[in-house]
Amino acid sequence: MTNPYDSPPDLAATALNLVDCGIIVLDNEGRITLWNRWMVTHAGRAAARVRGHGLFAVFPELRGGRVEAAVLAALADGASKQVTSLDSRTPFPLRPAGSFDGARIEQAVAVTAFRDGMAAACLIEIRDVSGAAGRERHLLEHAEALRARSYIDGLSGIHNRRYFDVALERELRRAQRHGGALSLLLMDIDSFKAYNDHFGHQQGDAWLTTVAQALAAMLKRPADVAARYGGEEFAAILPDTDTAQALCHANAIREHVAALGLAHAPAAVKPYVTLSIGVASFGAGRLDAASIIAAADRALYAAKRGGRDRVMVDETS
Repeated sequence: MTNPYDSPPDLAATALNLVDCGIIVLDNEGRITLWNRWMVTHAGRAAARVRGHGLFAVFPELRGGRVEAAVLAALADGASKQVTSLDSRTPFPLRPAGSFDGARIEQAVAVTAFRDGMAAACLIEIRDVSGAAGRERHLLEHAEALRARSYIDGLSGIHNRRYFDVALERELRRAQRHGGALSLLLMDIDSFKAYNDHFGHQQGDAWLTTVAQALAAMLKRPADVAARYGGEEFAAILPDTDTAQALCHANAIREHVAALGLAHAPAAVKPYVTLSIGVASFGAGRLDAASIIAAADRALYAAKRGGRDRVMVDETS
């Protein structure tokens, strides 16, 4: 008696050809017994050309990869798996329908073991995930852009305090691991309140931006970090820089800002904009972020107290 739930072979074939994914069925010898229309349009090979041939003869580049391992496991042990960690996103040489030399589509591959009577068999499903992969890349790029913007000071255009904290911890760990040098500069614009009171806050903001960009221009190595520390204070992290080198660099920054000749308020100590800078270096007594910041801050205070427009180094341990 015929089972009313059995589908006629031509109906099953029609259904498989309507499925919006690649369907390949292998016999127990790994030979292709079914190849649906999706595979024809995306692989550019008719079913008659591949039927009866081994999968890895048709796609030799699959040898040695995760797809081959999954297929062999399915045929030998009856193991089914979603091949999530592919060697590449495009293991099969499949392209958009009608394209024979374009970029490969990105794929998700599932390998399912089953039995055809007494013999082992294997179903391979291949889905086009190019759109999803593109959306994922876009989201990752967007997230990265947001993260990068979160580290930039909106007024001055250089790194902000948040990034400074992350970068200082990172560079301190690196200096500790490798026994390297590291110096920190803390800088304060002299008599900034007098400038704001005389010229107004809008002009003061423009002035902050000019000084910040001048500072950033002086830090030319990729690992150097210029950051707005807060208010009119700036910071510079100088990896692989000892105290003598940092002192020289700090004086160069101070002279560069003074040479801009930015007019100061009448109540200021100097007629042009100047910086006071404190220098501290990684070493005994200054092995963590808090201690090196405190040391640089002491040196900055000494520079301010000593008459401004100067560089001081913290020598305490």
